[in-house]
Amino acid sequence: MTVVPVLPAPRTQSPLWVPLVTQHSFDEASYTAVSADGVHVTFEDGRKRICAKSGLWNTNLGYGNQQIADSIANELRTASYLPLFRSAHRKAAEAAGALLTLPAHSFHRAVFSTSGGAANDAAMKLARHYFVLNAQPERKLIVGLDGSYHGLTYGSQALSGDELGQAVYGVDRRNIRHIRFDDDGAELNRLMLREGHRVAAVILEPVLGSGAESVPDAFIEDVIKHRDQHGFLLVADEVATGFGRVNGWFASDEWPQQPDIVVTSKGLTNGTSACAALLVAQRVTQRFDTTEAIFVHGETQAGTPATCAAILSTIAEMKRLDHHTLNKQVAEGLGTLMEDLRRLPSVGNSTGRGCMRGLKLHSRNGLPLSSEGVLAVVRSIHQAGAIVQPGPGRIQLLPALTYTEENFEELQAAMEAGLVKAHRDGVFE
Repeated sequence: MTVVPVLPAPRTQSPLWVPLVTQHSFDEASYTAVSADGVHVTFEDGRKRICAKSGLWNTNLGYGNQQIADSIANELRTASYLPLFRSAHRKAAEAAGALLTLPAHSFHRAVFSTSGGAANDAAMKLARHYFVLNAQPERKLIVGLDGSYHGLTYGSQALSGDELGQAVYGVDRRNIRHIRFDDDGAELNRLMLREGHRVAAVILEPVLGSGAESVPDAFIEDVIKHRDQHGFLLVADEVATGFGRVNGWFASDEWPQQPDIVVTSKGLTNGTSACAALLVAQRVTQRFDTTEAIFVHGETQAGTPATCAAILSTIAEMKRLDHHTLNKQVAEGLGTLMEDLRRLPSVGNSTGRGCMRGLKLHSRNGLPLSSEGVLAVVRSIHQAGAIVQPGPGRIQLLPALTYTEENFEELQAAMEAGLVKAHRDGVFE
């Protein structure tokens, strides 16, 4: 008689293809959220975990802000959808006007998009078109920073300085250049000497989204000097750093001269809508106006009435809650937390500023912890009760501006427990 082995029942396949992970090892119960409120997320495993990354850098005022939710609901009843293709609507004009009042520098018009990646695509297109109108079609090069992250659409993936599988996907980087920002401007100077006449734009994050590395003020000043000399456009990618994440409304408010374009998203609607915007200086808009040129860019869901209501309500809520004060309080709390965590083995220095910070981890041999090791630490902290973001050789922390002392105590307890467990499991070997 032949004995047929009884095999375990195959795991039920989820209909959802979860981004950026292998599907076979995805822990659905622990990572499938069912609700979120304030600074906590509840998962299918029944556990409520404290969120220390604001969703994805975007729920700066916490989950479930009632005023923002109500404004979106009201607008959905007033106008469930209106496009911006060769047309406009009142809510879009109001939101654009409100956005232009926020930066310390002067901007002339707002262009709506649906994500940081798509908005960076639009910024690159706008820069190249601008120089065609200036009778300089050879200016096609876009310069980004090593280690930067700008998105995963084809254009923004090419611009990103991180290794994100660009070769696998055939991303065209022939008109992209990447330079260091931590070498006192040496690579920038060499690039400009060699190709400054071909550069359409330099696009940089004031604090890198991947790793929370702050770009030095001296480097930004060097870029501005090269802009004065070569005439390219300077774009501040503030998808992550804007709306109170680093300071004020935008980190570029502190720059000695204004960028030509600011890209904003994430905190723009407190994460409630697929939304981004480009704030464009008059230098650019005037060229399109005087030549009566059409900027060929549009996105079906960009600047919908509900999205624009979310922008207006988010701005109002940030003012009502005094986000300047909240930013300072949370930044201080983060600084204290990171100093306390440095008592633990394998925890190193911190990076970033404001409410956008990184905490370096190293293996027992003193080298930066591998990406696999960082992910293992993040999973261990997740199981201990906190949601943190992995980064290159570090953990990233981006809590909501509404964090309290009790929230920081809860976060610290979970992080310490997760780090200690990771040590016991040999993650740092």
